[in-house]
Amino acid sequence: MKSIRRTIQVIFMILLISVRFSYAGGINGYNVKDYGAIGDGVNLDSKAINKAIDAASAAGGGTVYLPAGKYLSGSIHLKSNISLFIDQGATLIAAPVSAANGYDEEEASVNTIYQDSGHSHWHNSLIWGEDLHDVSILGQGQIWGKGLYKDFVKDKQSANKAIALYRCRNVNIRDITVLHGGWFAILATGVDNLTIDNVILDTNRDGMDIDCCRNVHVSNCSVNSPYDDGICLKSSFGLGFARATENVTITNCEVSGFDEGSFLDGTYKRTNSLHWKDGPVGRIKFGTESNGGFKNITISNCTFNYCRGLALEAVDGALLEDIAISNITMRDVVNAPIFLRIGSRMRGPAGVPVGELRRVIISNIVAYNVELEQGVFISGIPNHRVKDIKLKDIKLYFKGTGTTEQAKRDVPEMEKGYPEPSSFGILPAYGFFVRHAEGLTLENIELSFLNDDQRPAFVLDDVNGANLRFVKAQALGNLPPISIKNSENITVFQSLNLPDGKLNNNK
Repeated sequence: MKSIRRTIQVIFMILLISVRFSYAGGINGYNVKDYGAIGDGVNLDSKAINKAIDAASAAGGGTVYLPAGKYLSGSIHLKSNISLFIDQGATLIAAPVSAANGYDEEEASVNTIYQDSGHSHWHNSLIWGEDLHDVSILGQGQIWGKGLYKDFVKDKQSANKAIALYRCRNVNIRDITVLHGGWFAILATGVDNLTIDNVILDTNRDGMDIDCCRNVHVSNCSVNSPYDDGICLKSSFGLGFARATENVTITNCEVSGFDEGSFLDGTYKRTNSLHWKDGPVGRIKFGTESNGGFKNITISNCTFNYCRGLALEAVDGALLEDIAISNITMRDVVNAPIFLRIGSRMRGPAGVPVGELRRVIISNIVAYNVELEQGVFISGIPNHRVKDIKLKDIKLYFKGTGTTEQAKRDVPEMEKGYPEPSSFGILPAYGFFVRHAEGLTLENIELSFLNDDQRPAFVLDDVNGANLRFVKAQALGNLPPISIKNSENITVFQSLNLPDGKLNNNK
């Protein structure tokens, strides 16, 4: 009996090894060490890696395999039908950026007018691909963007990315870890059928930017990005025309703003939080680049920790519509937990009309310890209202300490300004500030503060049609829970200790 079990165990081990071998370095595998890679972290290995990719491509495709080791590299050129497999214990290290270290020059872009340098170049990155199909970056290894620039640097190859993909389709990025990813750890522009799964990003700028992409699935990812956005959807003019980012799911992910590197090493430090005057960034955001708009997108089962909140921004024309967001928890939110904004920055070709933000449902949200300055911010601009917004089953705990003077404050319109919550200053409501909106539903909302706050829970300004159902909000003494002006058709039902029916403007 023991011999039979032993035989079964041996057969199982042989099968396991053969599956692994065929996946990462077998019949269709191209081990970079067979093409001259050394893997000592000192000698440059990008030529060997690119040779292995070329060999696989010439054979019709296959897996290019990086076994355990440290691979110093310049630009790596992905090709169609290639999987780049970075094994456990392997680290791909970005060499200092220079042509001598094998980095490609910034390519001539279709335009550099309507987006910054980071969204205008791809070829100067550590790993890049253009006009490709059926491409994967896989494995439990790490990409360390050690030598990458995180910003524009005059007279140098700047705006580097760890991974940059342009006009590709059928792309799969799984299981890898990226430390210090440059301007973007992952930039995908005009990529269709994109899957990013079980990826950890601990980086110095944006975690992942999904720009002008269709049919995208982001799942099971952890993104720590204290100095910029975590998971960011964009629709820039980087393709030379306006194209929506649409048909996107983001699920089972976490975003945070701890010190760079402290997420991966498990220390979760907060010592560099003053890099930005209003704290770390992190967060999930739509925008700011919004030429093509955002359509048909769901976000679910995500956590936010020590970072900014959700931001949905339409400021360059086009539509932001048909969005469902649910099951989100947040702790130590440093500005607006929910930020919905139409603006008229209009960074794009002349003649484009102001965009619209409509048909958004946000539900099942818990946020604890939200900073004083901004609560939930929902705002269009004069003559351009946010429309058909529903928020339900939401519980928010604010730090409080707002004053009576802050309750009287006029919030600037900033129609053409950069759409960041902190730009509007301290809001006159501790909970919800809603302006230039139409068709708003608030259902089963509960607001409270951890310290006394002299501001009302709600301020509604130029709102046409708002329905408050089962809404509760903490208030001090006889202070009114809601302030209404320039608005009509505001109704309450079993809410704010007010009689059911229509509410009038404050007098």
